[in-house]
Amino acid sequence: MNIAVLLSGGVDSSVVVHLLCEQGYKPSLFYIRIGRDDIEGMDCNMEEDWEMCTAIAHKYGLPLEMVDLHRDYWDHVAAYAIDKIKHGFTPNPDVMCNKLIKFGVFEERVGKDFDVTATGHYATTHVIDGKTWLGTAIDPIKDQTDFLAQINYLQVSKLMFPLGVLMKSEVRAAAERAKLPTAKRRDSQGICFLNNINYNDFVRHFLGEKEGDIIELETGKKLGKHKGFWFHTIGQRKGLGLSGGPWFVIRKDIEQNIVYVSNGYDNQKAYGNELSMRDFHFITENPWQDATEGVEVSFKIRHTPEFITGRIYKQANDRFHLVSDQKLQGIAPGQFGVIYDREHRLVIGSGEIVV
Repeated sequence: MNIAVLLSGGVDSSVVVHLLCEQGYKPSLFYIRIGRDDIEGMDCNMEEDWEMCTAIAHKYGLPLEMVDLHRDYWDHVAAYAIDKIKHGFTPNPDVMCNKLIKFGVFEERVGKDFDVTATGHYATTHVIDGKTWLGTAIDPIKDQTDFLAQINYLQVSKLMFPLGVLMKSEVRAAAERAKLPTAKRRDSQGICFLNNINYNDFVRHFLGEKEGDIIELETGKKLGKHKGFWFHTIGQRKGLGLSGGPWFVIRKDIEQNIVYVSNGYDNQKAYGNELSMRDFHFITENPWQDATEGVEVSFKIRHTPEFITGRIYKQANDRFHLVSDQKLQGIAPGQFGVIYDREHRLVIGSGEIVV
């Protein structure tokens, strides 16, 4: 096979290269440049990443190319994220980056010339009755299928995820055995390709700061100040700067720039068990004969190792309603509800939460 590998400079994609070479392949390596060197603090350590990618390419004698997609990223993914935040929603730029950039623009310009594109994502694919489905990884902590739940069928049918059958500890061990220069590198904690860029710094650059009140929902009492509702998301606990906690963000008043909070882990105002999703997207196909009567599924509403069970109901205009078997804390409009089969083996699709 003619394989393209998306190399990030981290340990995961480096091990992908190692595993493919062990199997006798000679993949072509590509580093996608996303960071902007014209904005202070937004270059995302590109030099260090590129240095690591170069070392991997040299170690295995493989071609390496930098693909500059920074304009596409900032025009589409960053613009999407800022627009959602500005209107009080909680976006997921990682989901859109995978859909539009890694497996969108890259495929259109480069990946189309290869049989498959391999990445360091923790996910799997399964061919069932001749059709390719996105599947979960065996490592529940590292599983990244919720970040892939907006890709389409053409994309998933051309992807290879060699790490989906490995635990993270096995990946680290393989990197150390192979003496990869990335073996000791810490995992990225930033936004998609933006690596070490702090999320609040990213938001602050585009939306600035505007002081507003933090108010207790039940009493109307002013508890403190915040620097802009856009820095806070529904269900947030940390970063409020309030004593006597735990305090949770329950609601935001966009017009008045007010963040409403409530106290206590057992506060029922922080919980719900129903949500609606719009623009629902099926990755492979709609497997439900009739979802108007409800279908048992498992799902996630944020990136966690745990899957939650519930029933999903078809509504009008590509909307679905989800009823959870347990209480959900912090249902955040703008995030994606990611739906799996009942056994959480296959990813069915996702929709934007609108509750």
